[in-house]
Amino acid sequence: MLNIILCGAPGSGKGTQSAFIVEKYGLQHLSTGDVLRAEIASGSELGKKIEALISKGNLVPDDMMYGVIENYIAALPKDCKGTIFDGYPRTVPQAEALTGLLKKYGMEAIMIDLLVDEQLLIQRLIERGKVSGRADDNLNTIRHRIAVYHNQTEPIAHYYLHHGNYETVNGNHSMEDVFLQIERIIARQDK
Repeated sequence: MLNIILCGAPGSGKGTQSAFIVEKYGLQHLSTGDVLRAEIASGSELGKKIEALISKGNLVPDDMMYGVIENYIAALPKDCKGTIFDGYPRTVPQAEALTGLLKKYGMEAIMIDLLVDEQLLIQRLIERGKVSGRADDNLNTIRHRIAVYHNQTEPIAHYYLHHGNYETVNGNHSMEDVFLQIERIIARQDK
C-alpha cells in the first residue's frame, strides 16, 4: 500500500498535486482542508471553533485532528491502494501520532515535501484568493500562515528525514514538472 504525506507551505501546490496523484495511482485522498471546511460549513460548535482558528491563520489543535484522521484510516476500504495525506500532519506530535496510527493498521508512509520560494507562495495565494474568494487568502493572513508553517510544520521534515522516509520536490516549476518529480519518487517506492 502506497501512503504519501504531501507537505509544503500554503500555496505550494499540495491540492493540485494530490489530484494528479489520485488520478494516476488511484489513491484515497484525505484533504484536511476539505474536511475542516466541511465542518465549518455544517455550522456545528466544532466548526465555529475551527473557523475562528483558521480565519486567523492558526492551526487546528492536535486533539481535534487526531480523531478525524483515526476515523478516516479505520474506514478505508479493504481494496484501498493507499492514501495521500494532504495537509496532515502539520506538527511533530501529529507526525508521531500518525506513524503510530499507521503502524496500528500495518501501514507506513513516505513524506514528499514541496519546496517553493516564499515570494512565489505569496504570489500564488494572492492569485488564488482573487479567483476563489477564500477569506484566508489576503496578504496579512498569508504571511501569518507561512510563518506558522515555518515554525510548526516545517520541523516535521526533520522527523521524516530521521526516519528515512523523506523526499523533496522543487515546487517552483510548472504543475506538470512538479508531478514528474513526484512520479519518479513513487517509481522508486515500488521497487
